Amino acid sequence: MRIVLAGSTGVIGRRLEPLLSAQGHEVIGLARNGPIAVDVLDRDAVVAAVRDARPDVVMHQLTSLSTGDFAANSRLRQIGTRNLVDAALAAGVRRFVAQSIAWAYEPGTEPGTEKTPLDVGAPEPRQTTVAGISALEAAVQETPEWVVLRYGTLYGPGTWYARNGLMAQFAADGKVPADADVSSLLHIDDAVAAAVAALEWPAGAVNVCDDEPAAASEWVPAFCTAAGVPAPAATVGERHGWARGASNHYARTHLDWLPTYPSWREGFATL
Repeated sequence: MRIVLAGSTGVIGRRLEPLLSAQGHEVIGLARNGPIAVDVLDRDAVVAAVRDARPDVVMHQLTSLSTGDFAANSRLRQIGTRNLVDAALAAGVRRFVAQSIAWAYEPGTEPGTEKTPLDVGAPEPRQTTVAGISALEAAVQETPEWVVLRYGTLYGPGTWYARNGLMAQFAADGKVPADADVSSLLHIDDAVAAAVAALEWPAGAVNVCDDEPAAASEWVPAFCTAAGVPAPAATVGERHGWARGASNHYARTHLDWLPTYPSWREGFATL
């Protein structure tokens, strides 16, 4: 396949491009500083780049999180995704695969599933993130064959949750709470493997996360130990209703996707 990979220089894109190439795909990398330098917010440039590439698939792995600016990331998800989808439709591309997140679900007592509504009524600052995700997923669904990868919180080399990553630095400063909020995590290698597999998956949204949603009071100290920084004391209190984690049941049972690291416990040991 000819694949336009938007975000080819990002933490996932850097690992994904050589893996796709090794499987015989022709990859055309798009990024501001990539092989084909394109600002995804520049609609005309995106349309021209996709038209010239004549791809079979557009894969959207773009984020803007290096500075922790969630507003900028949301803008990219809204405007950048709109531009990529319009470019794909104009070029006659049928399959579109896009990165989303597994923690945008509305409040509940159990881990969210693909059928759980997004938390579109969330107050700020959460509203900024959810609005970006909602716009991204709505745009992607306009394409004939779409797959939305709702990734869990990424950890591993190059991510915020790496031994020398941003959250390790925050944890060393006591700024990462070990509270009751539940997350689902995902090793970066499993995120990349799911993106490759999604080339053949049926249309729909898929939770891509490990098997063990856990409260921060449990996994944050384990992360700190793996990162070699002091672990915080557990914080007493109730979790936020939306901090419920996500279930990977659909991916495991219907798509035969199995994470290499079924639990963050095993994955953290590699840090």
